[in-house]
Amino acid sequence: MPVHTIPQTSLQNAFTAAGSKQLRAWCADLEAGGVLYFPVTPLPIPAEDLEVLLGQQQTGSKLHKNIAYKPKNDELTGVDAKTSGAATVRQVQEIMRRYSQNIERFLTRFLAPYKQRWVLDYASYRPLEEKGRDLKLRRRNDLLHTDAFPTRPTHGWRILRFFHNIHPTRTRDWIIGEPFPRVIGSFVPGTLAMPRSENILGRGGKQLAKATGLSKLVPQWKRTPYDDFMMRLHNAMKENEDFQQSCVKENVQFAPGSSWMVYTETVPHAVLAGQYALEQTFLVDPAAMVTPESAPVAVLEKMAGARLV
Repeated sequence: MPVHTIPQTSLQNAFTAAGSKQLRAWCADLEAGGVLYFPVTPLPIPAEDLEVLLGQQQTGSKLHKNIAYKPKNDELTGVDAKTSGAATVRQVQEIMRRYSQNIERFLTRFLAPYKQRWVLDYASYRPLEEKGRDLKLRRRNDLLHTDAFPTRPTHGWRILRFFHNIHPTRTRDWIIGEPFPRVIGSFVPGTLAMPRSENILGRGGKQLAKATGLSKLVPQWKRTPYDDFMMRLHNAMKENEDFQQSCVKENVQFAPGSSWMVYTETVPHAVLAGQYALEQTFLVDPAAMVTPESAPVAVLEKMAGARLV
């Protein structure tokens, strides 16, 4: 569960003609469960954009804990136009659009071995203080977990997240657990059964999809055995007090103005404290990996002896 620190000088050297070997090595570290940490972000946020973002106040409700930007539809959610004003909503949307575009532009170079074989997912701004939040157990961020989407199955594609701590003075405090291949042994066999090789539709979606024809028109409605297992693993981790207390873990503090990236379906993680963070999510084709055998879907299929997606 190493954290690999990448200084600015190393990053600059990697972007030269001779740097392709280093870029592949960083990809392999990332895929194996490492966290790539940039003490000084390679993508500084303009001061005027920071001023706007730091001025956003959320209610703390489930509906407005984050401000989300959906690049595919150029859509912003989580900012209340009635209280913030239409001009502020447009301003935040422009900031989030630029942030999303800049991250993808940077990762196109940094993750050059992948050749952009990814889907640009949501960007989010997280203005709330993480410490002491009152949430239901399965929604808590301060418990170690691997990521899975309850309503958006990934079909085995990996969840890559790029974070940026924009708090002017405070660290963002995480706990990081051991990578997926090691952690899975704590739950299989025992707590969780191995997934079976059959397609499953999302919760409550089977009858609806059949009745409306969506199961034929919209393939992403279908949940694969992989997606079902990963969702159950996410819940089992948070619900297992013994695992939370006794598993191997490391405390990490991400400095103000720093960035980091991690495959969050691979690395168990929890956020203990911190406020004001930006994040961009990508879904990455496991076939694009430098080490495709490290992907959780590959690990599970080997254990199950069957295709799961």
